[in-house]
Amino acid sequence: MSAVIEFKDFSFRYKEQSEFTLHDINLTINKGEKVLILGPSGSGKTTLGNCINGLIPFSLNGEIKGSCKVCGLETRDASIFKISEHVGTVQQDTNAQFVGLTVGEDIAFSLENDMTPRNIMLQKVDESATIVGMEKFLLSVPYNISGGQKQKVALAGILHNDVEILFFDEPLAALDPAMGMSAVDLIDKVYREKEKTVLIIEHRLEDVLYRHVDRIILINEGRIILDTTPDELLRSDVLKVNGIREPLYISALKNAGVVFDENDILSNVEKLDIDRYKDKIVSDFHKVNIKENIEKKEKFIELKDVSYYYGDFPALKNITFDICKGEKIAVVGKNGAGKSTLAQLLCGILRPTKGEILINGENYLKYSIKELSAFVGYVMQNPNQMLVKDIIKDEIEVALKLNDFSPELIEERVESTLKMAGLYPMRNWPVSVLSYGQKKRVTIAAILALRPDVIILDEPTAGQDYNHYTEIMNFITDLNEKYGITILFVTHDMHLAIEYTDRAIVFTDGEMIGDDAVYSILSNDDIIERASLKKTSLVTIAKKAGLDPKQYIHYFIKKEREAN
Repeated sequence: MSAVIEFKDFSFRYKEQSEFTLHDINLTINKGEKVLILGPSGSGKTTLGNCINGLIPFSLNGEIKGSCKVCGLETRDASIFKISEHVGTVQQDTNAQFVGLTVGEDIAFSLENDMTPRNIMLQKVDESATIVGMEKFLLSVPYNISGGQKQKVALAGILHNDVEILFFDEPLAALDPAMGMSAVDLIDKVYREKEKTVLIIEHRLEDVLYRHVDRIILINEGRIILDTTPDELLRSDVLKVNGIREPLYISALKNAGVVFDENDILSNVEKLDIDRYKDKIVSDFHKVNIKENIEKKEKFIELKDVSYYYGDFPALKNITFDICKGEKIAVVGKNGAGKSTLAQLLCGILRPTKGEILINGENYLKYSIKELSAFVGYVMQNPNQMLVKDIIKDEIEVALKLNDFSPELIEERVESTLKMAGLYPMRNWPVSVLSYGQKKRVTIAAILALRPDVIILDEPTAGQDYNHYTEIMNFITDLNEKYGITILFVTHDMHLAIEYTDRAIVFTDGEMIGDDAVYSILSNDDIIERASLKKTSLVTIAKKAGLDPKQYIHYFIKKEREAN
């Protein structure tokens, strides 16, 4: 096989930083390989990707040592235009990639730059859109389509250039579970049918392994830790140590005392021979008491027949439920189901078209948005929509200053929050040099500094590695347990729902279709299908071991929380 990417003794340091981000990288990726680049936030994996697609050194300046060749080109001696003829990139934030007013115009952008004749251009746009399933949306506005559809448009825009390498930077970060599976399917389809070399940067290991991957490159602290097959990686103990969350089924089997054999196929739960471990699984299941004492909690927020319309479009329809003090709730459902609209209603950014919302028994329309911030804090999904300051420390101070906190309390709150969120060493860093995941942590910390009664986090784990995810979630859990703060997670992350919440509220197409214990929701096939959730791998294990999926998920939750 011929090499298409070659790093030899390669190091890189950003102009703004004194230390190197990448150290002595030696890596060869061959034509036709499908490679997952894995690593915690700040590990250097995005920097490595930007060296491959030409953003380094042509858009992001810095010092280079050693050699980086892409399709035979020494990148520092080429140009970003020349490299783009070989590498097509789908960015993590697809909104930043759109330039056209319609889907069709956006897909055609590079063809227009190449002055492709119109008749050929139209044919190529139609072909690319058909490959990704967006041929019926060519006249749609890119910003009005779903997250998964945006990923498809971005991919279509680079397909007709016939590049050798396709590079995906966290393609699953903003997608619901079912749409994430579709994205992985689409990437795999293009990889096989177009015979491309595919590079994927992603935290969600289990979701990427839904389809075959040839190699996994594990990076941490700017160095390659491991370059191996998925099965060998999962047999090792390096994931959690390096800030990566194990697949749920791997954690469940390890919890039951299972020791994996070198012949086990671990990268696909469907192919795992559960019969060999059935006795251990069943025995451990019966050791855990899954009965619970239901504690009645005091109502804090009440939604009564709430609807909200964007013009004539009903984003939420006749929603009724209560939020009690001290609860931890997962709000789940497919993209466009109404979850983010609900979050904006609760914190007062939007107000109900119909129905009413009560806080402590009073209609919340009496409060301004600023006054509501004492009750409800909202961390938006896209951190770039919240950041207003240049320096991290200053960003954490903003809300405290606007709410007239004393200088002494501001200093104490900022320092403690930065430490708890794992940001203290970076407190004087410019926000502009942060990764997407690091920016996410900054926005979470800024709201947490206010200590509101209810905190709503819209996709808090998007772009987070396991270590930072655990730090933030443990911090939020402490706030819940020590101070009784109510937590709502608007999330696609079923791991989060299982590990950190007790109740799940499910939405689809603006309607609430489920409100129950997490283990009941995630074992309900009808709700999973209607809400575009993903059947958890715990269900697969339970069925193969002859156990009730609902009880097995409940067992896993209890086991994990007892261990922590």
